[in-house]
Amino acid sequence: MKYKKIGDILILDKQYPNQDYKELSTKHKVKTIMEIDHIQGTKREPVYKILYGNETETINKENGCLFKLDLSKVMWSKGNNNERLRIAKQVTDNETIIDMFAGIGYFSIPIGVHANPKKVISIEINPNSYHFLCENIKLNKITNITPVLGDCMQITPKYKADRIIMGYVKTTHHYLKTAINSLNKGGILHYHETVPEKLMKTRPIERIISQANNREVELIKINKIKKYAPGVEHVVIDARIY
Repeated sequence: MKYKKIGDILILDKQYPNQDYKELSTKHKVKTIMEIDHIQGTKREPVYKILYGNETETINKENGCLFKLDLSKVMWSKGNNNERLRIAKQVTDNETIIDMFAGIGYFSIPIGVHANPKKVISIEINPNSYHFLCENIKLNKITNITPVLGDCMQITPKYKADRIIMGYVKTTHHYLKTAINSLNKGGILHYHETVPEKLMKTRPIERIISQANNREVELIKINKIKKYAPGVEHVVIDARIY
């Protein structure tokens, strides 16, 4: 019986047995209970069903950060909370960072709260996610994040960065060349991929090297986030590009 609580909304797994939802809402102290079937498209929009209540906007607290979001319009991945803080703790003073798939600020907000970068350029293609990205910058009183609405394939080349975060899976490898071209010499890439376990130590780094235009690639770490599907892992590759 799986569920997750996001702010004051409860998300039930599709296999969760039928319940007295009013009683369940009292037990978990939530205003709304939802079932999210899946996330679709490049804009990462949820396909959902409301089981109890009607309010889908909430504020979720995580790692000392506040995230306002509407779960009928944007996604929230609870399993990535350790990764979001891990990246923030790696950021050194005065870095320029590009967050290529920023969403509502999953990585940008913890960086703004817990680190001291010179600037974070947070790019998001979904207008709903962009709206909440802007809201969350204000909510957390952050002054060094620049939100940009648009396709990161077109926008990333306008900037140069010391660190680039590619916090998206499935088609992320199509954006590698664009990311690497915008990375300063010696800069760090955080590249997310879903990969069969048997290819975990080879395919992601090979994909980075193939798009590096003969630049030297140093593998720093392969970080396992979670199991994505049977035999498939969600991993993050930390790589330095010279």
